[in-house]
Amino acid sequence: MVIKVFLASSSGSTAIKKKQQDVLGFLEALKIDFTQLDIACSEDNRMWMRENVPGEKKPANGIPLPPQIFNEESYCGDYETFFDAKEDNDVYTFLGIAPPEGFKKRGAVEEEPQEVEGEGEDEKGEDDQPTSEDEEELRQLEDEEEAQASEEEEEEEEEEA
Repeated sequence: MVIKVFLASSSGSTAIKKKQQDVLGFLEALKIDFTQLDIACSEDNRMWMRENVPGEKKPANGIPLPPQIFNEESYCGDYETFFDAKEDNDVYTFLGIAPPEGFKKRGAVEEEPQEVEGEGEDEKGEDDQPTSEDEEELRQLEDEEEAQASEEEEEEEEEEA
């Protein structure tokens, strides 16, 4: 399965550029394989993206803006739905891929494993290890993105004033 991210390399909108970088950076941080498809340089990519975004997900003018995310031919969503999945720590479900082994969804309640008779209580299994480096990097990215979102909101408020 290949995750496809449709983007515009020559967008004049800083908001679109930031959203594209956010998606790409996050996928790279999670080490998720993906392909970038540029709609600015390829009419085929642009037409395929426009035709395959579901009607209810298209804006009023009917032309979806990048980034748009697909898993092969299956539509995953736009930046807003990606951002929501990221905030809910549900990106793997959003992308329609299996999470890596050992991935734990934050906020998930886990049952305590039952002690098997004969097992030493002092032994530590793999499940007792601290959170993985990937999860820590994910948290750092989320913190940076929250700060960036606050800055963007402030910029928008200044522009409106």
